[in-house]
Amino acid sequence: PDMIRRSVPGYEEILQGISLFTAYHVKPHTRCYDLGSSLGAASLAMQRGNKKPGVEIYAIDNSPDMIRESKNYIKNHPEEAPIHLICADFRDIKIENASVVVLNYTLQFLDPAEREERLRIIYQGMLPNSVLIVSEKVLFPDAQEHEFQYAMHLAFKKAQGYSNLEISQKRTSLENVLIAETFETHKTRLLKIGFKQCFQWFQYFNFISMAAIK
Repeated sequence: PDMIRRSVPGYEEILQGISLFTAYHVKPHTRCYDLGSSLGAASLAMQRGNKKPGVEIYAIDNSPDMIRESKNYIKNHPEEAPIHLICADFRDIKIENASVVVLNYTLQFLDPAEREERLRIIYQGMLPNSVLIVSEKVLFPDAQEHEFQYAMHLAFKKAQGYSNLEISQKRTSLENVLIAETFETHKTRLLKIGFKQCFQWFQYFNFISMAAIK
């Protein structure tokens, strides 16, 4: 968790928001999904927010190492709602009976051409008035704002102790792997799929989180 906190500004606030969204939207005897769960921080945030009976949380990640580490991380937080750790590509998981779904910095690693289809499958497995939380690194249509926000993110990483070499290596490793889009692109796609509302609820430099209501 430390690495993402040093790289993603506002990460703790995103997790707090996920807890609040869960408390507000989760329904008894439904499922919560953390798709691309990494070490399970969002799953634990949903667990903290849940106060309803019969809720189950599914943490899905395709990295065996992440799932193995998650077991160490999650076993120290026994709460009422069980967290099921599943090593799989979330694209192979059937979403059903879902009242809360989280994509925390996951969508940006999918090919843009398949994002709509994957979101549509998630949408179909969600209950009415349920919430999808999507957190992403984004682009800005205005070139000056884009340059400013990215410069501030660079300053953030330097303040966290990253060297110029580490920052450069990280940028190279993510090139053509992390493909960011604008918020408007995300919003237009979510509304097209059928979500009745989509709001940006959080921004810290070039990292945002949005909520889509079915």
